[in-house]
Amino acid sequence: MSQTQTDGLEVLETREWLDSLDYVLSKGGPDRAGRLLQQLALHARRAAGINLPFTATTPYQNTIPSRTQPPFPGSQEMERRIKSLVRWNALAMVIRANKIQEGIGGHISTFASAATLYEVAFNHFLHARTEEGDRDIVYFQGHAAPGIYSRAFLEGRIPKQKLENFRRELKPGGGLSSYPHPWLMEDFWEFPTVSMGLGPIQAIYHARFIKYLENRGLKKTTGGKVWAFLGDGEMDEPESLGSITLASRERLDNLIFVVNCNLQRLGSSRSWRRCSAAPAGT
Repeated sequence: MSQTQTDGLEVLETREWLDSLDYVLSKGGPDRAGRLLQQLALHARRAAGINLPFTATTPYQNTIPSRTQPPFPGSQEMERRIKSLVRWNALAMVIRANKIQEGIGGHISTFASAATLYEVAFNHFLHARTEEGDRDIVYFQGHAAPGIYSRAFLEGRIPKQKLENFRRELKPGGGLSSYPHPWLMEDFWEFPTVSMGLGPIQAIYHARFIKYLENRGLKKTTGGKVWAFLGDGEMDEPESLGSITLASRERLDNLIFVVNCNLQRLGSSRSWRRCSAAPAGT
């Protein structure tokens, strides 16, 4: 058989297979087509030892096709502007603190990479206290504290003087603690989340205790969630995943881990110290 005839046969076979797949899609939908392709790959491997190229893309339970995604519920332009102001204020706050006192730090890269996660959560997911007293519980990543402070400043919840005393809470007029801690800032933080790994394990047991109360009729089920914002480096800590099997075993559907995979492990402010910045919105 000539090369031309071989190429023509391959084109015809390919067309027939594609037509068959289109038929399955039209009659059985994407799920059925996906199962069929998996069976074909399994058969090829078992029958002829054909190994398809490795792919790390795996299906997730909450993955949905782009065509079924709802439109963004807010104004992307406005929310991007707010996020930029928040991120800028966090940067300016840490820079100023390090100019005043060398080496005070601030882990600025953590919030710089997680700003979108926090803004989308604040604007569209996190629920405040209801009349019944129920609400979402949030464990903020400790190294992202500058971003939470800067957003609170734009909201009018933190005065400029405290913003200028970042990591110097004992200064006259008050300041801001390095990390979330209710003992140092009882009117701002609810839970301590540093040392690393403390937030996730607290969140797991908090979500379990809420389920315990709900299942025994001691608390009304209202759909409140427990959120834990974490870093990829934090997931290396033994506390972070030490009780994760409890969450799966108890089916804690009220627990959400948001992991910021910036691949930087610990954030650092050292590379920002030569910059000059002023707070926005002042």
